[in-house]
Amino acid sequence: MTALRHFEAPRLSAGGAVRAGYLPGITTIILTLDEEIHIARAIANAQAFSREVLVVDSFSRDRTVDIARSMGARVVQNAWVNYARQFRFALEECGVQTEWILRLDADELIGPELAKRMELVLPTLTQDVTGIVLNRRHVFMGKWIRHGGRYPLHLLRVWRNGLGEVEDRWMDEHVRVRGGRTIALPGLFEDANLRDIAFFVAKHNGYAAREALDVLGKRHGLFAEGPELTAANSGEQAGLKRHLKAKVYNRLPFGIGPLAYFLYRYVFQLGFLDGRAGLVYHLMQGFWYRFLVDVRVLELEQAIRSCVTPEEKRAALRDATGLKL
Repeated sequence: MTALRHFEAPRLSAGGAVRAGYLPGITTIILTLDEEIHIARAIANAQAFSREVLVVDSFSRDRTVDIARSMGARVVQNAWVNYARQFRFALEECGVQTEWILRLDADELIGPELAKRMELVLPTLTQDVTGIVLNRRHVFMGKWIRHGGRYPLHLLRVWRNGLGEVEDRWMDEHVRVRGGRTIALPGLFEDANLRDIAFFVAKHNGYAAREALDVLGKRHGLFAEGPELTAANSGEQAGLKRHLKAKVYNRLPFGIGPLAYFLYRYVFQLGFLDGRAGLVYHLMQGFWYRFLVDVRVLELEQAIRSCVTPEEKRAALRDATGLKL
């Protein structure tokens, strides 16, 4: 396998033919839980370039399912455990028939130029190209966060059906491809959540517990580990970030990592140029959230201090977090 490279020009070759048993085009998969504020926008956006839009819902209590069905999306419901398990359910149990799959969060958008580029380029790709990396930008408090290392975020979000898998992690799960190589397609790919700061805080509070589980799982050998995330199977940026987090950041003394990370983002990566919205975002996401993860790791370490076996530790963590370990 070779590392990520940018797409240069369509290659019109027999290698671009659709594999036997699959339909041409893209199925866009959207996971939802109480997303009525975003779902109509997300489905309309995805329908512009998708053969099918599949919504996998976690038994929403609002109008998410009704809206999705009224717009022609296929809706399947499944009980929530975490993002990784829900997406694996979508891939393994929902009968996706198209050659390509795209993962889209309910608050994300694909720009018209990128949609057109995918429509033109994907049918021309040779069979050794198995994954497509997109460059996501983040909008926070109505402002595009350009600095602090937040743009572009390279994410493998499009892959050939049957050749991609989602990491089995509680947090920060990535898609990786089995064999072949990845390329990058430029164009607008945007995270534009419409909710307020209270939702941001609540969401990241939940994220912190899940990320702490991943840290402790690695530290104590509590969960099975899959293949390592690399530049070849998920893109250079994702592989490098995972390596630095595991080998450097997670080994720093309590509290040092969040402060160093914030200063690096805000000063050296010019996060201060993002103005007031940038200050709020980099401080909340780059320091407060990272510090909260450190606190949760410390708290959960105390919860398993008297446990001896992995089974006892997993049970204690399940009681402490309420998560379905």
